[in-house]
Amino acid sequence: MFTDKLKKYRPYPTVHLPDRTWPDKTITQAPIWCSVDLRDGNQALVQPMNLEEKLEMFQLLVDIGFKEIEVGFPAASRIEHDFTRLLIERDLVPDDVLIQTLTQSREPLIRKTFEALKGARQAVVHLYNSTSTLQRQVVFGMEKKEIIDLAVRGAEVIREEAARTDTDIRYEYSPESFTGTELDFALEICEAVMEVWEPTPQRPVIINLPATVEMSTPNVYADQIEWFIRHLKNRDCALISLHAHNDRGTAVAATELALMAGGDRVEGTLFGNGERTGNVDIMTVALNMFTQGVDPKLDFSDINRVIDVYQRCTKLPVHPRHPYAGELVYTAFSGSHQDAINKGMAAVEKDNSGIWAVPYLPIDPQDVGRTYESIIRINSQSGKGGVAYVMDKEFGFKLPKDMHPEFGAIIQKISDEAGGELPGEVIYHTFDREYLQADSCYKLRSFNVLKRHIDHDEARSSAEVEAVIEVHGEEKTLRAAGNGPLDAFCQALREGLGLQFTLQAYHEHALTRGSSAKAVSYIMVTDGEGRPFWGAGVDTDIIVASIKALLSALNRACRKHQEETT
Repeated sequence: MFTDKLKKYRPYPTVHLPDRTWPDKTITQAPIWCSVDLRDGNQALVQPMNLEEKLEMFQLLVDIGFKEIEVGFPAASRIEHDFTRLLIERDLVPDDVLIQTLTQSREPLIRKTFEALKGARQAVVHLYNSTSTLQRQVVFGMEKKEIIDLAVRGAEVIREEAARTDTDIRYEYSPESFTGTELDFALEICEAVMEVWEPTPQRPVIINLPATVEMSTPNVYADQIEWFIRHLKNRDCALISLHAHNDRGTAVAATELALMAGGDRVEGTLFGNGERTGNVDIMTVALNMFTQGVDPKLDFSDINRVIDVYQRCTKLPVHPRHPYAGELVYTAFSGSHQDAINKGMAAVEKDNSGIWAVPYLPIDPQDVGRTYESIIRINSQSGKGGVAYVMDKEFGFKLPKDMHPEFGAIIQKISDEAGGELPGEVIYHTFDREYLQADSCYKLRSFNVLKRHIDHDEARSSAEVEAVIEVHGEEKTLRAAGNGPLDAFCQALREGLGLQFTLQAYHEHALTRGSSAKAVSYIMVTDGEGRPFWGAGVDTDIIVASIKALLSALNRACRKHQEETT
């Protein structure tokens, strides 16, 4: 950036509100939500939605739970008018849903708007005109009084039209570019409009205060809302509506702080679609509430459907890192993150409190219709914990913790060479090749327990086993006795083949994927030099699985020795 360019810009003025109260408040209930996807969002599309796409989007919004939906600007274009008529004539608007139409404060446009609403049970007519200092001076060349007169005349026409229709009309007014308007003037023009409409606490008017262009930090928007609410006459006769844009990338934060400042209602879009950098993303605001234990009154439990319909109707992609919805938001590649998630998931499974507390995952993916399968994915940045998580969640192998470093190092080498993400199948096939199919030196041909004795009085047992092992192409029959079948087989290997090793660790569990009749064993041995080697074996017989696991570890030790001597 060139520092001399800074002369072009001025800091946004703050609001003198030393006794502001919003910083000490929290959001404890959902606001009234109004989707403007079909109007504000639609006008920002390179290719606006056709009737079929608008109808599909409308149905999605209804299914999510929106009770107020701005369906268009019927006086602005034919398709906006036709869509409004389609909803009314086909009786597609549920009884508990308010459709909303937008109109500038121009008499012909207002009357066309009411023509489009003919036959509707109820509707919101949203009146706006620009009030900002800059637009008054640069665009309209009008004084404050002229701007007020324009708004008041629009309000009067709406009142006249409402009196002539059977439709239950609710009123909404927006001083467009509220954040670029002097606060006292924004207050003056809103009160002038309210005087025309004569709202009551039972039938309040909607006063929408848009950050049409986001020009300040979120706290300033909150200050503006709190100042406005404090000074508004007949506050109980108005619903204060928020409509934040995202030019500075903080529309969600601005909306949340403004709700704390007293806002009652939020207008926004799914995924923040809208002019320039977009509107506030209603889904993010709603799910932020959800993660705080506040019912947002909107249903995003099938977020994949929301993504699918949105992308099809708007022709816009959802960013892979988009909050809650992105393809990668529940995915960890970093080793430390993977380890923490793995441990957190295990803790949640053991905990009976029902509280979600997993590092790096502020929301349970299942609550929005996602699965756990892609939480941890493996690339060169991944660690041993992530590899173990994939083996467990995708393939049912619960590797002992002490085995994680060994197998993790094997996968790390492969991912470094690949230079990208390793699919779960590659990780499993590596495990299969490295452990389950490890038989380069010793191959098990047969195994039998010849005799087994259990002494219940002395709590001990003994066994005698016989096995046929192929060693470098030659079959050898081994026979020995021990405390149990595994101990006896260890003795047979030491006596029959002269192997030097010590069994250090043994783990087993039923496989949770595939055949429920199979079991897996993990064994760690140290060779004659004290070096550790893990092995794994799978079989329908847990004893045979342990024998395979032992031979797997010994084969890996043998292979290591061969590599060192060649």
